[in-house]
Amino acid sequence: MRAAVVRSFDAPPRYDTFDTPEPRGEHEVLVDVLAAGLHPRVRSGADGTHYTSTGALPLIPGIDAVGRTARGELLYFVAPDTAPGTMAEQAVADRRRAVALPAGTDPVAVAAAMNPGMSSWVALRRRVRLDPGARVLVLGATGSAGRLAVQIAKHLGAGHVVAAGRDPERLALLPDLGADLTVSLQGEPAEVAERLGRGAAEADVVVDYLWGRTAEGAMRAILTARPDRARPLAWIQIGSVAGREITLPSELLRAADLRIMGSGQGSVGAAGILAELPALAAHITSGSLALGAVPVPLSKVEDAWTGPVIPGHRVVLTPGA
Repeated sequence: MRAAVVRSFDAPPRYDTFDTPEPRGEHEVLVDVLAAGLHPRVRSGADGTHYTSTGALPLIPGIDAVGRTARGELLYFVAPDTAPGTMAEQAVADRRRAVALPAGTDPVAVAAAMNPGMSSWVALRRRVRLDPGARVLVLGATGSAGRLAVQIAKHLGAGHVVAAGRDPERLALLPDLGADLTVSLQGEPAEVAERLGRGAAEADVVVDYLWGRTAEGAMRAILTARPDRARPLAWIQIGSVAGREITLPSELLRAADLRIMGSGQGSVGAAGILAELPALAAHITSGSLALGAVPVPLSKVEDAWTGPVIPGHRVVLTPGA
């Protein structure tokens, strides 16, 4: 079959031939891949930097996809850990890690939104208890995952959502998606921290896609401005766009009820993640959660990998094109 193939972690995948995978066990089935999203998680797996990487090459990137079985069933599935990735003409789907989609579902829309939507959906459903009316800060709200996080927080019952991001044009669109307040992350660090402290001092939950120095400044500013420091603040670390490490002064942990946790593979078990897929898929297929998609033929995978991405959109490779 034809596939996107990584033969070196120092180069983007190339359109090449690869052995067609074979199903193993009663739950696995070979599907024709219709759409596979090019997510940040896929990029880090393809360059060997993701924390789950084994360093084994060659590999097919792709962690999820929409595919069609020989019987005509339409499935969204997360690739089995032991199978090649999904950016190929065909892939193995494990029915225990799959959701059946209604006829007429747009495969590209589902492939674009499920992975970025899953990050905040699982975090707010499995890592913290989001009480009705809770106040949520989305740190990094102008990216694809952050844009969906604003919508998902509101859908799950948040009463007030603060959206913080750098891109002014994308930030301006977020009130229409549910943001009650937007905070610009542009400017000097002290100015940014002051804005975050003023805008999110009452937050109950922070959904953090940035980490790094942005998170450092935000933590101190929010906790300093907090009227009641004994009120719990759940800080959920999901992404590290602004840096993979932070310096955490010990006094922040003593002077406030700050609860830092991560959400991702390992911190949430596979069973927990999979249990959340049907409800999220239903909201995406109904159109209640929106994310722009840019379909690109699989044969153009190198261009897709290295080319610019439309802000607020997700590239989706379409092997059938």
